[in-house]
Amino acid sequence: MAASQKLSELLQLADQGPALRAALAEEVAELLTHWPAEYPDSMRHACEALLAKAARDVDPPTRARLRVLLYSNPELAHRVLPRDGASQALIEKARASANLVSVLAESLGVSEKVAGEILADVSGASLAVACKGALIERAAFSALVLLAHPASHRSHAIAMLDAFDRVPVSEAARRLRGWRDQAAA
Repeated sequence: MAASQKLSELLQLADQGPALRAALAEEVAELLTHWPAEYPDSMRHACEALLAKAARDVDPPTRARLRVLLYSNPELAHRVLPRDGASQALIEKARASANLVSVLAESLGVSEKVAGEILADVSGASLAVACKGALIERAAFSALVLLAHPASHRSHAIAMLDAFDRVPVSEAARRLRGWRDQAAA
């Protein structure tokens, strides 16, 4: 099937409503896992967005099946199936507290000194690494950026989001373990 026809079919399925979200999500996850070489990369991004949207409407067992389908690509699974419970709790605590350093330290399992250094990095690179390493979703990272640097220019916030997107999960997890080891020592 041609790429444009496949995308059209998937979008029609998405328009069928919530009852078919699980079928849509599983079909798109399968497609992303076995991406045909002749399909353009631009369609891949559209499919990832479609999967992320559909995954928000499915039940926990379906989300678990999707994680299994996407097991071979953990970065994709993290992007489209974020574990948002912990991220949401972190953001709620951060918004309610006057001390973002202690909230971040507790959430990441690092010392307050390390959390302070992470937040002091005006480039946002350290916060991006910490959040990616802790599997904190992009939306939660974005909210933390705004809480940590409320007066930042919009282009600075966008640059921080780009930094988050570029950080490999494996490298971020290794660096976060190092920061945690510092706290334990």
